Amino acid sequence: MTLWTATDAATATGGRAQGDWAVTGFGIDSRAIAPGQMFVALTAARDGHDFVRAALDTGASAALVSRFPEGCEDAPLLLVEDVQTALEALGRAARARSQARVIAVTGSVGKTSTKEMLRHCLAAQGRTHAAIKSYNNHWGVPLTLAAIPPDADYAVVEIGMNHPGEIAPLSRMARPHVAMVTTVAPVHLEGFPEDGIDGIAREKASIFEGLEEGGAAIWNADVDTAPILAEQGNVSFGAKPGADWTLTDHSTSADAVTCAAQTPLGPLTFRIGTPGAHFATNALAVLAACHAVGADVARAALSLSDWSPPDGRGRRHAIHLHPDAAPLDLIDDAYNANPASVSAALDLLAASAAAPRIAILGDMKELGPTGPDLHAALAAHPAMAHLRVVHTVGPLMAHLHTALPPNRRGEHVEAASDLLPLIRDSLTPGAVVLIKGSLSMKMSMLVDGLRALDAAEE
Repeated sequence: MTLWTATDAATATGGRAQGDWAVTGFGIDSRAIAPGQMFVALTAARDGHDFVRAALDTGASAALVSRFPEGCEDAPLLLVEDVQTALEALGRAARARSQARVIAVTGSVGKTSTKEMLRHCLAAQGRTHAAIKSYNNHWGVPLTLAAIPPDADYAVVEIGMNHPGEIAPLSRMARPHVAMVTTVAPVHLEGFPEDGIDGIAREKASIFEGLEEGGAAIWNADVDTAPILAEQGNVSFGAKPGADWTLTDHSTSADAVTCAAQTPLGPLTFRIGTPGAHFATNALAVLAACHAVGADVARAALSLSDWSPPDGRGRRHAIHLHPDAAPLDLIDDAYNANPASVSAALDLLAASAAAPRIAILGDMKELGPTGPDLHAALAAHPAMAHLRVVHTVGPLMAHLHTALPPNRRGEHVEAASDLLPLIRDSLTPGAVVLIKGSLSMKMSMLVDGLRALDAAEE
C-alpha cells in the first residue's frame, strides 16, 4: 500500500520532490532497507547522507535528504531543509489524516512488551499499526506516525525518555486517544539528579498532555509515585484494591500466567501464553486500553493466551545440548536492564521448575552515582537463594560479583564475548539460564552463542 506519493510528501514537509515516486514505508538502515521504502538520512553517530546511494541501490524508492548525496544528482529524492524536522512533519500529517484509534505507551519497564501485547490483541480485531523494535525517541515516534497506513483501525506508539522534557512533545505529536504509564522505577536516574524517582514519575505522567479530548489516561496504581500519576490519570490498574482494573489473583506455570481481575465490565479471567508474573499487570493495562478504544475486551483477553514476548524481552528458547537429553531453557531478556526489570527477571527465574537455575547479568546503565550500590544490592534479592550461580559481565556488575556469597559467585568478565568459553562446559541439560543486561553490554552475543550450541540445529 502506498503511504506517500512524491507530491503528498512534498506538501506535508514543504520540501521539493525530485522524480515521480511513491513509498510504502520507511527505513533508517541502508543495509536493511526494503524495496519500496523511503530511506531517511538521519544524522546521528554517522551521517545518513553517506548511505543514500547504497539504500537506493538496495531498492529504496526514494530518500529524505537535506542535500544532494554524492552520486544521487538524478535520484528520487525529497529535498528538505532539515531531515529531522521534515520527518516530524510527515508524522504529524499522517496522524492528522488517520482515522485510527491511537494508543501511546510509556513506562520505566515494560514499554515494548506492552506495546507488542497491544499489537497482538488489536490485530485480531482490526488493521493495527505499531512501532517496530523500540522506536520510541525523537526520531522513532515520528517514524512510527509517518508510517500509519491510511486505512489503519488502531495505532500503537511507544514513547521513551532519558531526560526531562522529552515525552510531552512526542505525545502532543501522537495525539493519542489512550495514553498509558506501565510503571515508574529508578531508571535513567542520571538524567534526574535532583528530583530522582519523583522527577521520573512527572516525566512519565507528561504523556497525558498529548491526549485527545475525552481520552483515557491509564496509570499504575501500585507504584510509590502513584499520587503523581493520579493527578492527571483517569483510569487506574494494579494489584492494590480500589484500582479501576484490579488484578485479584495470578498463578504462574511453566508456560503461562493465569490471572483473575475485577474490571468495570465485571470479573475477568485470562491466561497469558508465557510465564512471568510481571506480565500480569501489564496485560491488565492492555485490556483497559483495548476497552478504551472500543475493542472487544473478551476477544483481547483470549488473544493474550497465545502471546509471547519479542526477542530480547523475555522470549524463551529450548537449547538441546545433547540430542537425547532434556533441553536447556534459555530466557532471552538481553535487550535492556534496570533494577526493576532485573528484579522481575530474577523472580521469574527463581519460580522456574527447572534446575539448576543460572543467571548471567550485564551492567545496568544510566543509574548515575547510585549505580554501584544498586548493582551490589541485587545480592540481597530473595530470588538469589534459589539460584545455583550468578555470572556477571561489566565493571558495574563487578560490585554484584563481590557482594555475592562465594558459593553463588560465578565467573566475572568485562565483555560478554569473553564469558561463553568459560561457562560452556558447566551448562547441563535441563538447566534454566537467564541472560539480561543493558543493550550496550551486547548480552545478545551470549544468546546467539548458546543458541548455536543447539544440537537439534546441527
